Amino acid sequence: MTGKHRSGEPDVLQVRDLACRRGPALLFSKLDFEVAGGELLCVRGPNGCGKTTLLRCVTGLTRPDEGIVSWHGESSRVDPERMRAAMAYAGHLPGLKDDLSAEENLEFSLRLRGAPTTAEQRRDALAAVGLDKRRRLPARRLSAGQRRRIGLARLALDPADLWVLDEPLTALDDAGQALFVELLDRHLARAGLALVATHHRLAPTSGVVRELRLA
Repeated sequence: MTGKHRSGEPDVLQVRDLACRRGPALLFSKLDFEVAGGELLCVRGPNGCGKTTLLRCVTGLTRPDEGIVSWHGESSRVDPERMRAAMAYAGHLPGLKDDLSAEENLEFSLRLRGAPTTAEQRRDALAAVGLDKRRRLPARRLSAGQRRRIGLARLALDPADLWVLDEPLTALDDAGQALFVELLDRHLARAGLALVATHHRLAPTSGVVRELRLA
């Protein structure tokens, strides 16, 4: 099962002949893969092998030395906004503003994505990830795991077709990790795509799970 873009084309992320260096070091080269609707591609490898750099190349935050990233058969360099509009990206850090509350951070991040929500939707999403009683606390007063749970609430409300996530289970306890897998399962079941750098084994019940190993 593959997702459909508004044009009727299947949702497909394609990476062809990708290469990237960090100074004199070649992180990866001639990298080819694609992810279609309902698929999860887990990027694995030792620290420093280029997992984060690969994700940043896909999102457009880092320019590769060679190769092309395409969305629906069109290079992301041609129309980068088209791909960004369909993507939810989360890096190593939660990306929160410490002086804003959990709910304010959630609203702000979704507005940046062009995905406005109602106060009721945000309350329900935060309650679902265990932050109902802490939704008005400033982010700086939350634990690392609670800050990560704001990100889970964001994923629950973001309509993005493509998730690009860098170590999304960091700082989450067992319950938080189970919540993430549940969200991932729902995303894949509705034909979403996911590119995830992780050291953890992910086993959603929906979709197809594949691995890409970087040396």
